[in-house]
Amino acid sequence: MNYEILYAFVFAATILALSPGPDNIFVLMQSMVNGKKYGLATVAGLVSGCLVHTSLVAFGVSAVIKQSELLFFAVKLLGALYLFYLAYKVWRSDAAIDLSDGGVPKKSLGQLFKQGFLMNVLNPKVSIFFLAFFPGFLFSNTISHVIQFYVLGFLFMAVAFIVFGLIAVLAGFISDFIRTNKKATIVLKWAQVVVFAGIGIFILFSGK
Repeated sequence: MNYEILYAFVFAATILALSPGPDNIFVLMQSMVNGKKYGLATVAGLVSGCLVHTSLVAFGVSAVIKQSELLFFAVKLLGALYLFYLAYKVWRSDAAIDLSDGGVPKKSLGQLFKQGFLMNVLNPKVSIFFLAFFPGFLFSNTISHVIQFYVLGFLFMAVAFIVFGLIAVLAGFISDFIRTNKKATIVLKWAQVVVFAGIGIFILFSGK
């Protein structure tokens, strides 16, 4: 088992979870408008949805690996290209973060959990991202590929829960910090560009 690969995976997942995106902005807004526990309910729903995408990737990519090394390389190549595309999109995007509440509606904890879960599960971009992100981080030659993908999935979920949970708990402080420190969003933007591009390169040259 290659622990260095797992450490690299956790580091990359942490940077990605910290980078501004629709999920963590949604958590931040729910916490700011409705309270911390409502933000945490949203986090729980979003993270739970990752299990569905993990399962799709675990069984789908594992089947590809068994069929053909060339096919698996094609999956990794497409994944790397997708990550380069994401890096380009972030580079071209505006670093500013819109924190206007826009009349965020009041919902129950159960409704927010469900909404977070469905937001994640019904977003095909998450499956595509997992498909691009996970194959380069297989960490063992002896453990089943399915098990390895689930380990990566649960690590990703744990990192996302911790980071998003902290966003929910520290929502007031984070929103004030973002409003008064415009350079912070620029740093996060470029960190995201570097991580997407770096992971793409890593996946492209990683072994099976």
